[in-house]
Amino acid sequence: MDLPYKTLKGMQDIVPPDIFLWQEVEQTARRIFSSFGFQEIRPPVLEATSIFSRSIGEQTDIVEKEMYSFIDKGGRNVSLRPEGTASVVRSYVEHNLHTLPSPQKFYYFGPMFRYERPQSGRLRQFYQIGVEAFADPHAGMDAEVIAMLARFLAAIGIRDISFQINSIGCDRCRPGYREALLTFFAGKKEDLCPDCIRRYDRNPLRILDCKVDRCREMRRGAPRITDHICEACRTHFEKLQELLSVLDVVFTVNAEMVRGLDYYTGTTFEVAGQGLGAQNAIAAGGRYDRLVAEFGGPDTPAIGFAIGMERLVGLLKQAAPVSVPAPDAFIVALGEAAAIEGLRIACRLRDSGRWVELGNAGSSLKSQMRRAGRLAARYAFILGADELRSGEVRWKDLADASQGLVRLSDIEGFLAGRC
Repeated sequence: MDLPYKTLKGMQDIVPPDIFLWQEVEQTARRIFSSFGFQEIRPPVLEATSIFSRSIGEQTDIVEKEMYSFIDKGGRNVSLRPEGTASVVRSYVEHNLHTLPSPQKFYYFGPMFRYERPQSGRLRQFYQIGVEAFADPHAGMDAEVIAMLARFLAAIGIRDISFQINSIGCDRCRPGYREALLTFFAGKKEDLCPDCIRRYDRNPLRILDCKVDRCREMRRGAPRITDHICEACRTHFEKLQELLSVLDVVFTVNAEMVRGLDYYTGTTFEVAGQGLGAQNAIAAGGRYDRLVAEFGGPDTPAIGFAIGMERLVGLLKQAAPVSVPAPDAFIVALGEAAAIEGLRIACRLRDSGRWVELGNAGSSLKSQMRRAGRLAARYAFILGADELRSGEVRWKDLADASQGLVRLSDIEGFLAGRC
């Protein structure tokens, strides 16, 4: 069917039954993150373009190729956010959140936007769950954040995953590693992809994050960042590994892993899922100890991660069918008087948090029961003139076909004891 209006390429509607899975993931994230002391923050989706070009890096693929940027009616250069950390840091500085008790810990949900070729698990509007923790420079905070991520993934049923960690050094040790990379790639520069030829002079570390096959091949044997980090970074990284082992987080050290955003320093990590193909990262993050100061705030260490919702939900759907919620009760109303009393009962049950559906009084008993079955309601309560006179209503368990009578005034207690 050729519809006149459809979603744009790279965009999607999230509709039932999938939306129930999304809600379950978000509710679990709120529960787990809150138990670690994280609080929700909601930055806008539209920001000044300079916020992202400054933090992510002028030469990154995101800034050069993928951002949805435009000049608004006020003549300002604005962008739909391609990631969440820069927006949270801007908010952190603008609202003086550093004055809150330390460390300051936040989480957020929401859409991000990047113009790239749509593929499985990667859309132009995509959703992330993000976490940012400020004002704690110690390896213990790194371990706490990674352990929280592991507990969240376990809580929603994600099992076949791998945690990879690395340290990419700081301002003291990075220059030496940069020179080592320049030397290694000097004789190969012309064979790199056009993007990596530009990266060679501007930020050679990003060559290690290139996805082009020939660049992957040519970086075999490249110097390892872990062989060039300073003593402070090495001590921090070794302490992180010790603490993760204490917390029973299984991990591997991947010395070739770097993050594709320029603001990262020190600890970086990634979580990969099985069955997602080449784009298998479902969560990634790391430290960004310089970024708050670069945004005009106080010198503040920070660490965070982001979870890709589409890939996460894809893994969950592979593992098990989506669990669709169903009404606790369906009230079959036979006649107008029964419909009025049924409405009263339904509203009373809804006030106690129950999902209750009310049948159409003009429809037959058979028709209303069929609708209750299609909705997969747990119980049907059949209410007609005889039930109004006697004060008792017939109930039927639609799962096992058992049935009986209950007083109208006792329906709430009846449900409380059964579902």
